[in-house]
Amino acid sequence: PFFSQQLGLEAEARFVPARVLADLGVRLRLGLGGEERLALLPLSLRGRAAVGDWVLCEPLPGGEAVLRRVLARRSALSRQSAGDATSEQVLAANVDLVLLVQALDGEVNARRLERTLAAVRASGAAPAVLLTKADRCADVPAALAAVEGAAPGVPALAVSAPRGEGLDAVTALLGRGETGALIGPSGAGKSTLLNALLGRQAEATGALGADGRGRHTTSHRRLWTLPGGGLLVDGPGLRELQLWDGAGLAAAFSDLTELAASCRFSDCRHLEEPGCALRAAVAAGTLAAARLGGFHKLALEAAALAGRQDAAAGLASRREAKEAQRAQRAQREQQRRRGR
Repeated sequence: PFFSQQLGLEAEARFVPARVLADLGVRLRLGLGGEERLALLPLSLRGRAAVGDWVLCEPLPGGEAVLRRVLARRSALSRQSAGDATSEQVLAANVDLVLLVQALDGEVNARRLERTLAAVRASGAAPAVLLTKADRCADVPAALAAVEGAAPGVPALAVSAPRGEGLDAVTALLGRGETGALIGPSGAGKSTLLNALLGRQAEATGALGADGRGRHTTSHRRLWTLPGGGLLVDGPGLRELQLWDGAGLAAAFSDLTELAASCRFSDCRHLEEPGCALRAAVAAGTLAAARLGGFHKLALEAAALAGRQDAAAGLASRREAKEAQRAQRAQREQQRRRGR
């Protein structure tokens, strides 16, 4: 139903809808009519499709296909491309639920949760937090309380894949036909969790290092179908999720947004202004100073990113205008020569 209204006149017999299961570089793996096919990528579409995208492709006699069009997305989990602050990398498309994964063989990283939650809120998907390796944690309730402080109102589950604890609760988060995505650092146990949910060894898992932590094993993102009919994207670990869109900050810090309504000034920056409700809450001990600091850090990052994106867009617009002027001059010159 999502893509049927977008096909229009392009739904010719040779073009069929499919979903991107994996990005293999110059090829994609597609889910097509209950089977998987490799799809060739025309140069014009390279880098345009992400795991989870709905696409139109043209099946070839030899068993492969050619990608012809990427259809509009209803959600997109993105970050800045590595080494290019003005370029977007879509990690997963058309996702309903993003599962923020942190391992309990260490402390809950509240600042990482806040950052990832802001990206998820901007994507259009709903968030949930999964605390893996619960069997290695001496105080799971305290860890869940830490999550509530960093992600108020977001569902949080503690799971232990080797023991099978919490797996039914994770499965229940994804209904039939709904798509989830696992996002977290390397060694958090995402692949081990995926294998447990699938009931088979689909992804390789690394041996523990000397520090007792897991190691990076997944090389590319892949969309899997769970036994209950839900779908789940797994992929390489992310050391840090660089924001691409600051639109999710207000929702990620909903508790601060509510408090800010009581500030004396509607444009309060929560720095040195008198009557700031947030700084008053910090002074009263009802708001953690680290959480307000985390908000300021991400807000500054989002503002700087927006400035770079605006500058890049302006530069691109000026280049297009110059190209159009050159084309017009060339056209006038041709007309002048013909008129001689």
